[in-house]
Amino acid sequence: MTDSNAPKYPLLATPQVQLSGNVDYGMYAWFKQQVHNAAGDDPLVVSLTTLGGDPEVARAMADDIRLIRDYTGRETLFLGKVAVYSAGATFMSGFPAANRWLTRGSRLMLHERQMTSTLNLNGPLTTLRYTLEAKLLEIEDSIRIQDEGFRALVHGTGVTFEELKRKAESAWYIEAEQARDLGLVLDVI
Repeated sequence: MTDSNAPKYPLLATPQVQLSGNVDYGMYAWFKQQVHNAAGDDPLVVSLTTLGGDPEVARAMADDIRLIRDYTGRETLFLGKVAVYSAGATFMSGFPAANRWLTRGSRLMLHERQMTSTLNLNGPLTTLRYTLEAKLLEIEDSIRIQDEGFRALVHGTGVTFEELKRKAESAWYIEAEQARDLGLVLDVI
């Protein structure tokens, strides 16, 4: 048997909230139900395995975690298992870096937000400018939202916002031990 840090963190053995799969409204509903069922004063442990999904749902779940801390003072702990990709990392950013763990062999994957859109220009020429400006504003706002999440993810870690922005231009895969060494998580169990 290999040495393990797990005995240092007994609370992580039995997460009250266990999430896996695509980050979507179905996961959000299951998340809210499990949080409701885990009412109390003990630390709330949330585990997650995901290849990604809807970043806005992930932001909403992260905001729920923040509200629990802010309004109840309850400690919230994150345990990433196997894969915490894309929207999963967005959700993880809702937990302070000192309250994040990964299981051995897990990986994080961080990347810029993606957009697929078709812009149909149809109508009087004088109105087409407004269509283009509206799309540009949507892109600019999405970048601001992305950057807020990036800042939350690296807050209190050894990774700078600028470094994350640079590496997120293409998918940045981070092994559990590297995530620990960078301070993105407290430890690996």
